[in-house]
Amino acid sequence: MNRIAAVPRSAPAEASGSRAGRPGARAFLAEAARFWGDKWKAALLLLGIFLTFYLVPADAPRVEGAVRESIGLAHEYARDHVLLCLVPAFFIAGAISVFLSSSSVMRFLGPGANRAGAYGVASVSGTLLAVCSCTILPLFAGIRRRGAGLGPAIAFLYSGPAINVLALALTARILGLELGVARAAGAVAFSVAIGLLMHGLFRRGEAVGALPAAALPESSERIGGRGAVAVLVALLGILIFANWGRPASDEGLWLAVYEARWLVTGFFGLALLASLCAWFGLSAVRALVVALPAAIAAILVPDRPAIPFAVGTALLAVVGSGGGGRMAAWVDATWGFARQFLPLLFAGVLAAGFLLGRPGHEGLIPNAWVDGAVGGNGLLPTLLASVAGALMYFATLTEVPILQGLLAGGMGKGPALALLLAGPALSLPSLLVLRSILGTRRTLAYAALVVIGSTTAGVVYGRLFG
Repeated sequence: MNRIAAVPRSAPAEASGSRAGRPGARAFLAEAARFWGDKWKAALLLLGIFLTFYLVPADAPRVEGAVRESIGLAHEYARDHVLLCLVPAFFIAGAISVFLSSSSVMRFLGPGANRAGAYGVASVSGTLLAVCSCTILPLFAGIRRRGAGLGPAIAFLYSGPAINVLALALTARILGLELGVARAAGAVAFSVAIGLLMHGLFRRGEAVGALPAAALPESSERIGGRGAVAVLVALLGILIFANWGRPASDEGLWLAVYEARWLVTGFFGLALLASLCAWFGLSAVRALVVALPAAIAAILVPDRPAIPFAVGTALLAVVGSGGGGRMAAWVDATWGFARQFLPLLFAGVLAAGFLLGRPGHEGLIPNAWVDGAVGGNGLLPTLLASVAGALMYFATLTEVPILQGLLAGGMGKGPALALLLAGPALSLPSLLVLRSILGTRRTLAYAALVVIGSTTAGVVYGRLFG
């Protein structure tokens, strides 16, 4: 009896055990959550890309036009900005991170530096640089790598493209002295205010992050400060004069500088080679290997100065990489910045061109929407102008003729100032790169501060002078 009774009792037990072997709903969801815990962002990104290409009406005229604008903007960016703007900026960033001692940067721009001096230097640095929101990024990354504090570095990041002597003069000449003065005053004040606010918001993280840079030992191969300064001055001269734009006037000093810009650029190139020979171990023979082919190319194709510029740059990279020591470290650091930034910059340029088009052309978003949204001097038009400026890519000095057309079409003075304060300092490509340097939270905070500050200044200016 006992044996017979045990049989029917065992069967339900086995069935119950089988059901127990399967996870319940709660356990199933918990296991799925653990599985996708570090994968859901990439999965959503891939899903979004798939749905975009799956659902996009590829043969629609506006989509076809947006694709053309995307490729067109990337083409202009590669042709007009990468070789003459970004490549020198990469070399400058590499020189800062290799040739310049961390103690020098910490002394003038570090978290413990004199605040008035640090922010004063950073806030007016743009007067020496005619660079866009993307070109300033390698320079910003270079001083951050050597230990610059977040606040002064952010002030430098904003002021670099925003406080440009040529752009300010062009604004006053074409758009009016009133708007030019407002742009200059707002840019200087914003660079300091945004730097201080970023320092205050992330003070705790900055104190922790500053320790490794402050404790970084100086290299046993440390070169005197004069050598680093000489190299940086020569590189800055190349960056400035190779990108010197043609002035609006057909006479005067600015035109004379423009016509002589390539001779001046060549002079700074020779000064760079001389500095590398004097302080960083470059031999005279290798300097000639760089200089002679570039000079020959300049003689053969005088109407295409980008060719000798490219020849000299490529040979300098090759000669430097084979020299060992500080020269090789400089080329390696320069390559590291280029490898990190260029893919993100081109991705951002393609996205900006697709959505907003090139200046004077339409992307996926109709220009009429933008033009109609920024009429008047109210809060909403000014905010929209700030946001549009933060996303659009403006090459150096192009914001002035663009705004001239928008003002003629009914744009208010308040939104115009907001666009002038936000546009040169931010762009979709620069935000993508900045996120890789600062992280998501700090990048969003920086963008929000620029947009809020530009909007506030635009509203005040519009009510006073609109």
